Amino acid sequence: MATRVVTVNDVLDGHVGLDLECFDRIYLNGWVPNLQVPGQVVNFLTGHLGFPIPSPAILERIGLGFRKAVAEFAAEHEIPVVRFARGERKLEAMRPHLERLERQKRTGVAAIGVAQEFQRVFTGTTHHADEGGGGVPHFSYDKADRRVTAYYFYLVDEEFGPAFIKICAYFPYPVKIWLNGHEYAKRKARAAGITFTELDNGFATTEDPVGLQEICDTLISGTIRVFCERWWAVLPLPLTEADRAAGYWWDIAMRQIEVSRTIVFTTPAHARSFFEALVGDNVDLGRPESVEIIFRPPQRP
Repeated sequence: MATRVVTVNDVLDGHVGLDLECFDRIYLNGWVPNLQVPGQVVNFLTGHLGFPIPSPAILERIGLGFRKAVAEFAAEHEIPVVRFARGERKLEAMRPHLERLERQKRTGVAAIGVAQEFQRVFTGTTHHADEGGGGVPHFSYDKADRRVTAYYFYLVDEEFGPAFIKICAYFPYPVKIWLNGHEYAKRKARAAGITFTELDNGFATTEDPVGLQEICDTLISGTIRVFCERWWAVLPLPLTEADRAAGYWWDIAMRQIEVSRTIVFTTPAHARSFFEALVGDNVDLGRPESVEIIFRPPQRP
């Protein structure tokens, strides 16, 4: 008689105390769609801003104004400004500031990080007529990777908790946003009165798994859009409301999304059986030379 192979579904059946799917780390890109090619830059400077000559000096002026606004914002709200050292882990440098705001049960910008990073930005070139170099200047724009200033606004949000918004100080001002779906779910669960035992980045137990899963499912694109609008209204920005009214504003899209499925077994023995069945079900995937368990279940004393 053939021996029946135990599958993952066999192990899960009747032995799971909590099975929860939730977004984990969310990393987003922000870019201005109609500021991506040289002709659009010229139109922004002349057609929108009304300058007769699309000089790179105008972009420099906008950048300087943004830097000044960031400095004034930090001073007005007594926000620490941290200059990141090369190779420094940014979150570790900012963690004390984030924890301070959370201990005080406050939301807002905890600290502003300043970094020099390579970004894809526009560079302007000035060309003169051939007649002795004294002719009317002309300007051209090209995208290039340049080491420029980026501001990291590390904040504690009312819905997402710790997060950051990074804004490049150079045209066309690319943006990156980092959020955590588990932190969102924890805050929503507390507000709904759902009790749970939390992990550093997840859940271990809850008395209402259905309700908790429903909360996790409320994290959709509209939730993130509301987050963005909330902070666009607070932070200093290189683009103005007049720019936005003319159609110059950031679109937000996924850069990297982590989806977590947390499975908590009723006994540790079932966790070991799950790993063994999972490896057995997938050992032929790509025909690996070796397979190993990175996170082992806890051992009994």
